[in-house]
Amino acid sequence: MTDPRMTTVHVPLGERAYDVLIGQGLIGQAGLLIAPVLHRPRVAILTDETVAGLHLAPLQKALQASGIDSAALALPAGEATKGWPHLTQAVEWLLEQRVERRDVVVALGGGVIGDLAGFAAAILRRGVRFVQIPTTLLAQVDSSVGGKTGINSAQGKNLIGAFHQPSLVLADIDVLDTLTPRDFRAGYGEVAKYGLLGDAGFFEWLERHGPDLAADPALRQQAVAHSVAMKAGIVSRDETEQGERALLNLGHTFGHALEAATGYSDRLLHGEGVAIGCALAFDLSARMGLCSQEAPSRVLAHLRAMGMPARLSDIPGDLPDDDALIALMGQDKKVVDGKLRFILARGIGEAFVSDDVQVDMLRRVLAEAR
Repeated sequence: MTDPRMTTVHVPLGERAYDVLIGQGLIGQAGLLIAPVLHRPRVAILTDETVAGLHLAPLQKALQASGIDSAALALPAGEATKGWPHLTQAVEWLLEQRVERRDVVVALGGGVIGDLAGFAAAILRRGVRFVQIPTTLLAQVDSSVGGKTGINSAQGKNLIGAFHQPSLVLADIDVLDTLTPRDFRAGYGEVAKYGLLGDAGFFEWLERHGPDLAADPALRQQAVAHSVAMKAGIVSRDETEQGERALLNLGHTFGHALEAATGYSDRLLHGEGVAIGCALAFDLSARMGLCSQEAPSRVLAHLRAMGMPARLSDIPGDLPDDDALIALMGQDKKVVDGKLRFILARGIGEAFVSDDVQVDMLRRVLAEAR
């Protein structure tokens, strides 16, 4: 029996539809929950060394209790793993494990492992199924849902990849207790994004409850479930990002450029880049006369209340000049016909896609944020 307090969010994509299960203690129930998607009782687990030390043994024990055999490969932790060398290592290992087309790969980890394992599954034997078990707040609310998989390039983030939907997502709220405060806050950048892009009521709820999420599992579950439901709705309407799904990139054009500028290092975590990017997107929107000055002030105040970076000056060390940052934005996947595309806002909860941003205006916003 599953816990009645578990929340299920369905992602309705026809033959590729799947459920996202959100609740406490799901890793301990993993065997029961994963068994229905298996054709034979074995899985191959991709994880990282940090997560393996915390969660791999309980996962394998739960699988074994349901008669499911497993083998695991633990890759180094960190964004630098999300590249060709470790993708190659993962795929070759999966082949050595004799993973067949009807088998299942399990991604146990944060966004890096989820993206890399999902891409490995997408290209292995032209596509094998996979299950996401996201272990960070960021992965639970964002990267584990929606089927975007891939790796980074020296040219930019997530430029190599495929759309490949998981067969199941298990978001165990309890594992968030093992995150450092910084990692939890970084994931919160993606939670706040959902309120900012399309749900002003949710943003108001976060203004009230955000500071209590880290300590309160029930609030945490509510925030994750609401975020996942918002993403599931958008993905079901626009799976391959031809239109509405681009709104999920609020803050990301700025954020990805800042991640590249800091060498995908611990100087700036992905969720921190998204938070700064959201603040910059609202600054840009206000400067362009699209929203009131109150909106960016509220965004900034909330990020500050959560102890998150919100300005370029919050990033340790030196950054490239504005023109170099704008050049990095030019490598972003959201560039169309050579034009930069930004997600801007007419207010909190009212985001839209624009390719009508003047470079001079962008320079002024970046200069002020320093």
